[in-house]
Amino acid sequence: MTQWIQHVLSEDFTITKRVMGIACAIGGVLGAIAIVLADMLREGSSFGPFQKLALMAAIGVALIGLTLIPLKDRPA
Repeated sequence: MTQWIQHVLSEDFTITKRVMGIACAIGGVLGAIAIVLADMLREGSSFGPFQKLALMAAIGVALIGLTLIPLKDRPA
């Protein structure tokens, strides 16, 4: 575990497109879930325009992340 941390903190470490894609996909999906859950927890209100915009942005981030994953270990 400490070797991995040292590798990440070293000067020659680069983030690959696959790692960035996975992070974006996970972040986008978690963001979309959080937006939907927040709306479900509020009583008596529906999706507003900003919630729809945020949900579309979260889905967009997830889709962009999914397109980066097949690019394998190329530097970002």
